[in-house]
Amino acid sequence: MAKRKVTQDLEVTEVKQVTGNAVSAGSFFEQNQRLLVYGLGVILLAVAGWYFYKTQIVEPKQQEAMAAMWQAEMLFERDSFQQALNGPEGGYDGFLAIIDKYSGTKAANLSNYYAGVCYLQSNDIDNAMTYMDAFDPENDVLAAMKYGILGDCYSEKQDFDKAMDFYGKAGDATENEVVAVVYLKRLGLLQEKQGKKEDALKTFERIRRDYPNPGLTDWREIEKYIYRLGGAK
Repeated sequence: MAKRKVTQDLEVTEVKQVTGNAVSAGSFFEQNQRLLVYGLGVILLAVAGWYFYKTQIVEPKQQEAMAAMWQAEMLFERDSFQQALNGPEGGYDGFLAIIDKYSGTKAANLSNYYAGVCYLQSNDIDNAMTYMDAFDPENDVLAAMKYGILGDCYSEKQDFDKAMDFYGKAGDATENEVVAVVYLKRLGLLQEKQGKKEDALKTFERIRRDYPNPGLTDWREIEKYIYRLGGAK
């Protein structure tokens, strides 16, 4: 009987402890109810604000920006780079105006890429690098193209070490064979020109091994480069 009494006493103690904890938790809620409700209200307000901002401000702004881009894009495709930058005739926006007016949109981000290329084609290398650095690529192909164009910029500035670094990054950034082969080929040719013949040979052999597509013009020239460097026939 003594043993059973001890057990009952322990059970009563445990119940009191659990009950005490529950009362403490309840008291905490009662004492801080207004604070907790206020905190929840702040969270709900923030979510509602974000949703409103996205649907009522960002998305319409993005649509407006994309509509404004089409004239500049047409001029870009025609190699009218200065007009594409500064604005076509007829009051349309160029890429620079779109970047300024529609900051934070995908159109403005893409306009940074276009502006970088326009400046590169106009031989304004510093501005080309500034706008290309500001471009945030959304996929691996655009990332590779960004690196490759920065490689072109450094090559124009005759900073060949950095140019080779960026061409290498471009080749590593994507598995798209067209883009990868273009920039790996530039890397190999620049390595060869800089007297890095072993590195150039490895680059050309990588192209032949990883992108075996004789349908690509750049790829068909690789055998010639490998032969010229004394590689395997």
